[in-house]
Amino acid sequence: MPLPFDLSMGAGAFLAAALFAAAFIRGYSGFGFSAIFIILAALVTNPLPLIPVVFACEIAMTAFQARGIRPHIDWRRSLALLAGAAVATLPAVAVMARLGPDQARLVISALILALSLLLLSGWRLARPIGTAGHVAVGMASGMANSAGVGGLPAAAFMTAQPIPPAVFRATMIVFLTGIDLMALPVMSAHGLTGPDTLWGVILAFPILGAGVWVGSRGFALAAPDLFRRYVVTLLAALAALNIVKAAL
Repeated sequence: MPLPFDLSMGAGAFLAAALFAAAFIRGYSGFGFSAIFIILAALVTNPLPLIPVVFACEIAMTAFQARGIRPHIDWRRSLALLAGAAVATLPAVAVMARLGPDQARLVISALILALSLLLLSGWRLARPIGTAGHVAVGMASGMANSAGVGGLPAAAFMTAQPIPPAVFRATMIVFLTGIDLMALPVMSAHGLTGPDTLWGVILAFPILGAGVWVGSRGFALAAPDLFRRYVVTLLAALAALNIVKAAL
């Protein structure tokens, strides 16, 4: 049976390995799944048709993690972020849907590189931001989510505040699930979903389960802050590689 999106067996095997790695990172740190997978996918194929698959996978992963994160969710932050994202999702997806493969790679990579460098800079807010600030951050995330990297703006601002790792992880998971649920119908309306999307999700599901399970077990045993730094460093390196590739 042919693979979805006309992928070769080699590209399919590479994406399966990338999916497991990204799911492990999501299980461990609470964010990074979409960005890691999409930036790796951009090395071998046009990432744009894969974004709805990634969003559906992200929603599915929340089911694996829901029981463990429930006590740690900061609902005030989550709802404010989601309110902002709701404003930005529709126009941002409309713009992204009109980009060609090379443009999509370049936009996605540039977004990831800029946000990764912000995360790596050690930038800190002088004081925690309030509800209005979180709504503004949610709008930035909603725009970035059209490229599949909506978690990075929120992660940048949340890591710049004194938030316990378990609360950070749980709140990011809820927020990412919410913005993906917003984006999927809009992407479908712009013709970015189809039978290959469903087939891709079906193939991805067992890989997701294994990756999230391993990553979630690791969260209790290691230092999440240090691991998040490694993840963001990898994102920045891959994004820079894709920008160079697109420019050649």
